Amino acid sequence: MTGTSVPTVIRRSPRRRARTAVAAVAAVTAAVVVLIVALRAGGGLRAGRLAGLPDAGPVTALALPLARLLTDVLGTLTVGLALTAAFLLPGDGDLVSAAGYRLLRRAAAAAAGWAVAVAALIALTLSDLLGAPLPAALSLSGVTSFVASVSVGRAYALQAGLAVVVAVACARVLRRNAAAWIALAAVVAVLAPAFTGHAAGAGNHQIAVTSLAMHVVAAALWAGGLAGLLALRRTDVLAGAAARYSRLALGCFVVVAFSGAANAWVRLGTVDQLWRSAYGTLVVGKIAALLVLGALGAVHRARTLPALRSGEAAAFRRFAGAEIVVFAATFGLAVALSRSPTPVPSNPPRPDAATDLLGFAMPPAPTPARMITQVVPDLFFATAVVVAAGAYLAGVVRLRRRGVAWPAERTAYWLAGVVILAVVTLLGFGKYAYVLFSAHMAQHMVLSMVVPVFLVLGAPVTLALRVLHPSPDPQVRGPREWLLLALHSRVTRVLTHPVVALALVVVSLYALYFSDLFVLLMRSHLGHLAMLTHFVVTGYLFFWVVIGIDPGRRPLLHPVRMIVHFTSMSFHAFFGVALMLQTGLTAAVWFGALHPAWRGSLAADQTLAAGIAWAFGEIPGAVVMVVLIRQWISADEREQRRIDRAADRAEAEGADGELARYNAFLKAANERSRAGDDRGRRR
Repeated sequence: MTGTSVPTVIRRSPRRRARTAVAAVAAVTAAVVVLIVALRAGGGLRAGRLAGLPDAGPVTALALPLARLLTDVLGTLTVGLALTAAFLLPGDGDLVSAAGYRLLRRAAAAAAGWAVAVAALIALTLSDLLGAPLPAALSLSGVTSFVASVSVGRAYALQAGLAVVVAVACARVLRRNAAAWIALAAVVAVLAPAFTGHAAGAGNHQIAVTSLAMHVVAAALWAGGLAGLLALRRTDVLAGAAARYSRLALGCFVVVAFSGAANAWVRLGTVDQLWRSAYGTLVVGKIAALLVLGALGAVHRARTLPALRSGEAAAFRRFAGAEIVVFAATFGLAVALSRSPTPVPSNPPRPDAATDLLGFAMPPAPTPARMITQVVPDLFFATAVVVAAGAYLAGVVRLRRRGVAWPAERTAYWLAGVVILAVVTLLGFGKYAYVLFSAHMAQHMVLSMVVPVFLVLGAPVTLALRVLHPSPDPQVRGPREWLLLALHSRVTRVLTHPVVALALVVVSLYALYFSDLFVLLMRSHLGHLAMLTHFVVTGYLFFWVVIGIDPGRRPLLHPVRMIVHFTSMSFHAFFGVALMLQTGLTAAVWFGALHPAWRGSLAADQTLAAGIAWAFGEIPGAVVMVVLIRQWISADEREQRRIDRAADRAEAEGADGELARYNAFLKAANERSRAGDDRGRRR
């Protein structure tokens, strides 16, 4: 496919169309039947019929989970089709292939239906919350208030808006990079409602929310990718895409199993609830479905993928069709679980105020030992730490097996950054950062000014480029090709501009604490994760520009690096002074709602936080300045050695060597002049 031409449509055989229709009908039937049976078994149909509370009626009670099921299925299908078109299929230069073009157009139709299903879900959820039948519950003011002030309504509105954007983009996009952005937007849209519901309202939501988000994303990629493969028509294209999908599916299986177990542990409370509660029975059903899906995946890797490479696609399509039916039934179980009461109540009648606000009980008075021994079971950062350390060490081991040396100090830098990240997010530092402004400020400064320095000096991009193999097919982008595209993209060039990188650090620092943004982010687990992640990412971008050794934008001159870093130090120091002299209290709404008996006044804690901000603007900044001076000296020494080697060569060659180089220069200039004259005569 070239330009904007529309590829020729390849018609599917009647027998294949019939098999596809049968599989689709079987999947829909399995999903609906399992959903209804599971709702009755788990008490999901009686969720809104509690004594003393209004009832929306049987229509809403049944239509709401059906709409949720339709939303999940269409969202997963959209993700899978866009994922397959962007990442699993070969392209046509910068454009998607003919097969990818067809998948994107199908994704446009699925996303449009997804948006409509989410709109119906908004209406039915409002009816369920108000306890009124659908016609009586719907009004413009009611819907507007629901999507503006209720977290569930905001999540659904965001999902519907992103679905519309994805639908429009899929109908117009031809380039592979744009298709990748579409797939990412679809994943974000699928993820949005995961931060509300059972998990978000629970104590210990550091595990519950993150595990549910991981579960939703992995399931969408796993099931959606398989649906994308089944939508392909050409066996030769299908074979390569299925091989690439197989590696993705194995990773998704592991993530789904791990995150599902973590979320079930939070919701069940004890192991015996697996057989003592109706909710546990549904969890056992999901475990059985996961085992069946794992067995089908093993059959694919052992039998159907080799047959597919030899041109036999029938067995693969049969097993994939059966797998889709199991996936559909599992989605029905998942929706029923989200509507069923849990053994550990999400909203207890008499919640502990601290647990309801923080997700854990109020910690005791801080001591040096408790800053290390206290634990925050945050699954997001725990996963990030394990993956970052494991992937880096795996890369180093792979290089050594090839006989390629990798500097030990770079490995030490990276692991030190990962360990410090774990300490300030998963131990007592992370727990007390919810309760004390001073502890939060220390966490902020470490995440933005200490952790990134070690990570940048670890040179992870250089390691990845050495470890990853180029794709054997030039039309298929592997991880190395996507990494190179990201490094040389316009977005990366903008973000790594020294002025932009400095502005991201400084502006976000002042905007966060001298506005209501900090309180807004602290009120939700998603906001808190986004804030801490922002600290690390912006710090990494800044120090990549200042002291980074990875490839990217052209390195700055060393005097410019020192000026940029000194400017950052000045802004941090001024921020600490401004915070210390501020008459009002920062985030008094949040920290004032917490009343630990051991805490002193909020003003004294804010003064301590200001001192910490000032100190981190000076002490770590001075250390980085020493690193910059050392890099400058090393660069000068390398340049001097290069000049000395050139002088030695010139001395060894003598006058004849100088004359030969001068004659070569004149000859090259003469050839360029003749080429210019020839072009002038042709004109």
